[in-house]
Amino acid sequence: MDKDLRKLLAIPTNRLDAINAVLLDPGEKVMNDFLAIVAKYGTPEEINRKHRESRKLDQLMKIVGERAPDYVKDLMWLIEQRDTGAFASVAEYRTRVLGDRAKGMKFTDKSAVTLEVSALQYFPWIRPMIEGAIKDRSLVPGRFIAVRKMKESEADGDLPAIVAALDIIGASFVETLDTKGADGSNIHLNGPATITGYFGGIGQPNEYALKWLDEFLYYYTHYGVQHVLNFNAGTILLGFLLYRLGVDIQFKISVFFGSDNPYHALWIMLAAKLFSRDDGTSPLIGFNWSNSINNETMELTAQFRKALGFEDVVRFEHHITETQKSIVRQPYNRRAELVEIADHVANISAKHEGGDPEIDSARLHPSDILDYFREKKEVIEAGDWDNMQLNFMDKVDACNKSAWALTEKGLSFIAAQNLHK
Repeated sequence: MDKDLRKLLAIPTNRLDAINAVLLDPGEKVMNDFLAIVAKYGTPEEINRKHRESRKLDQLMKIVGERAPDYVKDLMWLIEQRDTGAFASVAEYRTRVLGDRAKGMKFTDKSAVTLEVSALQYFPWIRPMIEGAIKDRSLVPGRFIAVRKMKESEADGDLPAIVAALDIIGASFVETLDTKGADGSNIHLNGPATITGYFGGIGQPNEYALKWLDEFLYYYTHYGVQHVLNFNAGTILLGFLLYRLGVDIQFKISVFFGSDNPYHALWIMLAAKLFSRDDGTSPLIGFNWSNSINNETMELTAQFRKALGFEDVVRFEHHITETQKSIVRQPYNRRAELVEIADHVANISAKHEGGDPEIDSARLHPSDILDYFREKKEVIEAGDWDNMQLNFMDKVDACNKSAWALTEKGLSFIAAQNLHK
């Protein structure tokens, strides 16, 4: 009976004809509007060339020098620290954790966990993090997320400086575009007073999906921003279509998308497969789970992720810690679950959005997800600049605690790859 039922799920190949008819119909306005935005920036080859040129270190340095000259000194200092090998090697770190036992241990590099911190809002936070890693022989994470106002970050030089800094240290970087739903896209919503209206309705209504596409291509071609957050079904599809055209963008699905079960993941990955390139790649490189999922959900999803050829393409991004305020019920710490799953599910990113709860909760200004949406000027005027930098350092510390716990179990991690050899 089960066998007969399973056969009913097979999709006839002629269904693709209907899909292609929509995609290729010159009269389909949704496709014409999509292609018109792309055409503003050139052919896919021209768009990728502009991206590569804008991502070159000398080009980024030039922009930084124009907008924030003091940052150039910090970037040059960072290059010097990298080139002189000022950081703990992976072997040194493992010996620090395990002592002599480290020499005889075989670490599971195939399922190495990427160490991730969110959110890196301001460039001046980078140097204290680097100085701390040198002093304490600790680790600089291998992946960072930013959720700051893009136009503000572009104008004050933080955006190009952060892109340059993370290229220097060998860490990946994901930006959050301004068309993220908190920009007045839904005219009927007005902050916490209308919070229930945000459930499924904040994202990119009406014309905002195309605004997101336009904004992505702008930062892709002007600042080399390649990875962005994505949390709306429409903009996920636009990302797939753009990559299918040949534009080498990448995105990660945000926790705000609410992927909380394996079937939700299945339909997204089926779409990713449908629009994948001939080499098997997809622009979907990060899948950020909802805070509510358990390890079994990742284990089940890993099975069809591998069957679809995406095990090395789509990273599972899982929150280990969260901001103390405004997003989850505290205390929230999933480190023990990470250690349980990391030895048999590959390509996981351990995301640290808050400090460890017992530390974060005791701060004068505990970490707050709403801080991501504040203007820099207001943060400084309110006296919260140092508080928020301390919140960031607590997240880096929590990330290091996860690396320590993984190492104790003989599990591998990915830190900033140009610093920790």
